[in-house]
Amino acid sequence: METKPADGSEVQQTLAEHYHRIRQDSMLLCEPLETEDFCIQTMPEVSPPKWHLAHTSWFFETLLLKPFAKNYKEFHPKFAVLFNSYYDTIGEYHPRHQRGLLSRPSINEVYKYRHHVDKAMHELLLNSHHRDSKTITSRTILGLNHEQQHQELLLTDIKHIFASNPLRPAYKKASAAPQDQHNADTLNTQWIKIDGGLKIIGSSLNYGTDNITSKTDFAYDNEGPLHQVYVEDFMLASHPVNNAEYLEFIHDDGYKKPDYWLADAWKIINQQNWQAPLYWEKIDNLWHNMTLQGMQPVDMDAPVCHVSFYEAAAFARWKDLQQTGIRLPTEMEWEVATENLTIEGNFRDSDLLQPASVTAKDNNTLQQMFGDVWEWTQSAYAAYPGYHARPGALGEYNGKFMSSQLVLRGGSCATPLEHIRKTYRNFFYPHERWQYSGFRLAKDIT
Repeated sequence: METKPADGSEVQQTLAEHYHRIRQDSMLLCEPLETEDFCIQTMPEVSPPKWHLAHTSWFFETLLLKPFAKNYKEFHPKFAVLFNSYYDTIGEYHPRHQRGLLSRPSINEVYKYRHHVDKAMHELLLNSHHRDSKTITSRTILGLNHEQQHQELLLTDIKHIFASNPLRPAYKKASAAPQDQHNADTLNTQWIKIDGGLKIIGSSLNYGTDNITSKTDFAYDNEGPLHQVYVEDFMLASHPVNNAEYLEFIHDDGYKKPDYWLADAWKIINQQNWQAPLYWEKIDNLWHNMTLQGMQPVDMDAPVCHVSFYEAAAFARWKDLQQTGIRLPTEMEWEVATENLTIEGNFRDSDLLQPASVTAKDNNTLQQMFGDVWEWTQSAYAAYPGYHARPGALGEYNGKFMSSQLVLRGGSCATPLEHIRKTYRNFFYPHERWQYSGFRLAKDIT
């Protein structure tokens, strides 16, 4: 695709290239799928892959093309309802739990829809003389970050779809041989002291302004504003809780003892018969788990994954009863601990698409803070001091969900590296576990 604007504007050329690359990434993620895979919805939280491809296009069409592109003609008048996710200020939307009932439009028509939107966006982005160019740039960068969120959801939803199939199909071939389940040298947890005090956390960057000129200027509005917090000195585990450690909890009847569980959690694990992390099952008396490469023996040295906040909190309570003061970290503590760390790790870019074993030689440092698994914190997802949601649809993006959810930090093996920041606040309900979610422990200093 030609991306050079008529006046040679480097800013718009770079943004157009960035747009094309990220939109193409979504298409590449869907290449391993068969036509039949695109329509399936295995639970209300999972969206069919076809819906993700259409919704991300709807986002650009609704928030950019309709208000700013001269003479733009929408692809289909009813797509505005079918592919609106939850934006009440924009209008009606198809029920989330019924997305899997949409056999039409076909995936081929959705691809045509994406092409239609991309062509119009290309023309809009290269129009350097548009009177709303700052707003267009800012909203496009928001839209691209939104698309990367849906790319991660694509992978997590595909995994759930394939795991629900008795054939346990593989999304892609394994890039390496499965790890041995029994490793005598499983890494022991070390406690790293983190100095507390009066700290500044949060981001000064957000999409609440129209002055975002590049992807490096961007942060979601819920990451700000900057504000002061007081944190006591604390200890943080050197690595996330791994599968071997979590298996000890299972073997100690962790799912059978109410002492460890919050009241709501105890009801859920009994109603749904939870006995291990999601996707774990025994084959020939050995634990296996579903991955995007199909069923694999559980790698005991990899971070435990697909656990809910309830399970993370129960494990921490189990540990606390053995050694007083162990708990989950707060999100403030997590961010303070990463102050001097480089953002690197096992992200989607590595193409492993599952949490990796600990490989660091020095266990006296914080490991795997970024990538591998989103780490549950004990912090409720709420507004920072001074936060105000924007009016209209953009204010609905994060602000309307600040109730009954918990914060996760750090990104996962399904997150694009360029998408994550130290200030990034992910959030899910405490019972949800189909995401690549794990946790590490913290400890009070007494």
